[in-house]
Amino acid sequence: MVILGLGLLILGAIAVLSAIFVSEDVPGGGGELLGFNVTTLESFLVGVAAGAAILWGFAILKWGTKRSLAHRRERKELAKLNEKLERVEAERRDETPERHDTA
Repeated sequence: MVILGLGLLILGAIAVLSAIFVSEDVPGGGGELLGFNVTTLESFLVGVAAGAAILWGFAILKWGTKRSLAHRRERKELAKLNEKLERVEAERRDETPERHDTA
């Protein structure tokens, strides 16, 4: 999830930066974006899509990071509990007297 979030952030940032630095005005209205003629509406929709990709990428990145941290915390706690359980079982084995059958 973290990789998907970063990918969307990068994709949105590339779209915004290309619209700012690479676009050119065309004298009949609209413009040119990365070699494609776009109208004003299409340019607006590219901006909306880029903004949505950035926001969605940020949300996915945040959610994925929280999820992985919670998973890591849970594994750490389970490892501690497993260690305690093994220690208690070892103490029980040491304390139990061996039974000898006497006939």
